[in-house]
Amino acid sequence: MTFVDSSRSPAPRPGSTGPVGRLVPSARRFLAARTCVLARLAAWSVAESAQTLAVGYGVARAVDRGFLVGDTLAGLGWLAVSGVAVLLGAPVVRGVFAQLAGLTEPLRDELVRRAADQSLARALARPGGGDRAAVSRLTNQAEIVRDSFAGIVLTVRSFVFTAAGAVLGLFSLNPALLVIVVPPLVGGLTLFLATLRPMAAAQRRALAADEALGDHAARTRRALRDITACGTEAAAARQGARLIAEAAATSRLLARWAALRTLAVGVAGHLPVLLLVVAVPWLRGRGVTTGALLGAFTYLAQALLPALHTLMTAIGAAGTRLLVVLDRFTTPMRPPLLPGTTPRTPADARAGLPRQAACPLRKAPRVAHPAPAVELRAVTVAYGAAAEPVLDALDLRIEDGEHLAVVGPSGIGKSTLTRLIAGTLAPRSGEVEVAGRTIAGRSPAELCSLRVLLPQQAYVFTGTVRDNLSYLRPDARRDDIEAALRELGAGPLVERLGGLDAPVRPGDLSQGERQLLVLARAHLSTARLLLLDEATCHLDAASEARAEEALARRPGALVVVAHRMSSAMRADRILVLDGAGAACGTHRDLLACSPLYRDLVGHWSGTWE
Repeated sequence: MTFVDSSRSPAPRPGSTGPVGRLVPSARRFLAARTCVLARLAAWSVAESAQTLAVGYGVARAVDRGFLVGDTLAGLGWLAVSGVAVLLGAPVVRGVFAQLAGLTEPLRDELVRRAADQSLARALARPGGGDRAAVSRLTNQAEIVRDSFAGIVLTVRSFVFTAAGAVLGLFSLNPALLVIVVPPLVGGLTLFLATLRPMAAAQRRALAADEALGDHAARTRRALRDITACGTEAAAARQGARLIAEAAATSRLLARWAALRTLAVGVAGHLPVLLLVVAVPWLRGRGVTTGALLGAFTYLAQALLPALHTLMTAIGAAGTRLLVVLDRFTTPMRPPLLPGTTPRTPADARAGLPRQAACPLRKAPRVAHPAPAVELRAVTVAYGAAAEPVLDALDLRIEDGEHLAVVGPSGIGKSTLTRLIAGTLAPRSGEVEVAGRTIAGRSPAELCSLRVLLPQQAYVFTGTVRDNLSYLRPDARRDDIEAALRELGAGPLVERLGGLDAPVRPGDLSQGERQLLVLARAHLSTARLLLLDEATCHLDAASEARAEEALARRPGALVVVAHRMSSAMRADRILVLDGAGAACGTHRDLLACSPLYRDLVGHWSGTWE
């Protein structure tokens, strides 16, 4: 059984357009259609720039032309200019938000229209499939884009015009101040902008790796018993190790870009203030006054650096989120799958897998088995060193060609017995042989050639009907498959699905339909021992009878953990497990010698039959 991380998307090929390449043209067209709104927004932003200029300039002049020369009234007057500039910021902000709505609301409306178009296109391309993500795009994702876009427009606009006002103010105070403040500011900002695209790519990779690892862990946990029974532990472990390594590598890459971004914030946000303090003697020697220095610190502390921090935070968080979510609205819709094909994921391509589930099993030659199909000698099993044995010194012999039913109360050890015979559970003591061979130490390939274990949970994978049926026998001919379907009565189900080459979506099948497909898969297997651990519990009584009778006619032995009286009655012999021991015989024998079996017969007769 091969697991693939289908949640991941392939990296763009050279020359292909990635998320940014798809978004830029759309953004340009959207903004070009709203030049009037942008012009009004720019006008209010110029007013904000003038406000920034007036605040720092007023502080500098209050010191130089007022307090330092003994003119307190003049100093207070210049401070009043700064205060009025601060108060005028309220109507400016109101005007900015009024114009911002002219950008964000049309954007949200456009996204909703596009999401509706995408959903309709997917529904037409895949009749009956629907688009499960449509509601999320129409509501939550559209709101995320609107809020993130509004935040970015506000912060970028504020930084640009605030920086323009601050730079103009510094220049008006003394051009020498620009030599100290501008280089680290520009350098840090450039370094920060340079990290945006690789940081976004690293975040997408980290998210994809985390989702792939979580998906692999969840599917492996659900299929653990089937993986062990089919002997594909090594393949599942290798893929898990690869996904863990990928997740760790993407996390380290993301951490390196985060460290570089932190460096950029430090250079742009803190280095200008430090350099301004260190360069005070040099600036004083070039005619920079005390008031000009105080005004420069005001520009930095009250306007420029807060705007810079807001810009970096908004672009670093909301910007990346905006790119990721917008990409879901602009990604071209994939064409529908052709009948008989299944999605091929990047992991399949890397592993060289075809468009079907690869099976590690090979056809085993049908040879005579003079030895018993199963033999257990003094087998003891316990879950824990100090735990009471689930099976205690059990002796059991199942002949080749025999049909054995296993019954007993829930939790008594019936599933433990099937696992023991299948070789997926080692006994504390005793020996287990299948077809005369000791199970202990056998490779998964050897075990798979000897037996098939069908658990209660039937595992059907995404692929074609043929892929699922021939999973344990990849070289099965069409005649063999159709014969197995006739034997099991699964022909109508396959016809309803669209035939052997039709795609199978496990989520569209009922539990009983899954079990019927898996039973047909087991019928096709070349293994001479079939172990059914309540593998027919979701079938009706008639379908269960037909399936068990068909499997019993196969060459080899059949062991069934029964959950109906009729299932036990069809067996050649019945094994009763009662915790303290075991009894094995025919229905008539057990009625005479086993009180527990008599109780089970009475319970089943009143409940199931």
